[in-house]
Amino acid sequence: MKKNIKNNDFKDIVFNRHSIKNFDSNVKISHEEMLEMIEEAAKAPSSVNMQPWRFVVVESKEGKEKLRPLIRFNTNQNDTSSAMIIIFGDMKCYEKAEKIYGKAVEKGFMPENVKKELMDFFMPSYENATREKMNDLVKIDSSLSAMQLMLVARAHGYDTNPIGGFEDDQLAEAFGLDPERYIPVIIIAIGKADYTSFESVRLDVEDIASFK
Repeated sequence: MKKNIKNNDFKDIVFNRHSIKNFDSNVKISHEEMLEMIEEAAKAPSSVNMQPWRFVVVESKEGKEKLRPLIRFNTNQNDTSSAMIIIFGDMKCYEKAEKIYGKAVEKGFMPENVKKELMDFFMPSYENATREKMNDLVKIDSSLSAMQLMLVARAHGYDTNPIGGFEDDQLAEAFGLDPERYIPVIIIAIGKADYTSFESVRLDVEDIASFK
């Protein structure tokens, strides 16, 4: 178990997670623990293991001031959270394929010939994909890491709020990233809730599932 995990109760982590709008502004998460949580979130699955998620942790006063006008009606989370984690999808994530698969070979997870076969198979699809297709791929995969991050945060004793209301055409450039390459997917506010959250309603399973 990672040293900063405080809660290993699966049911509590998953079923008692709530979106928090206001945090205890006195709580600050260390860089060590933040990186630990991101590392754990990055265990999420992704298409051919391309791991397109990129995390920008906005925690400084200057960073939050820069972010504030770009998040519409979510300024309270920005002002009170320990950090706002912007998750971007890397449209050229396949450029790290050699590093990812090379490391798998190095660790003995796969032989070199399998690595070559896999890369020969999927790399052309990535390199020749339309922008629309890549946009869909990186957003789906990055969303998986976002959900995992929120659950990991609960295991560490923190609360979160997923935020989709932001100026997606300005975020990357505001934080020094190439807007053509890095697509903002979601922002996760993280910290300690300063109030007791309330239950929310979900549709009945009969409304959302069917058997054929």
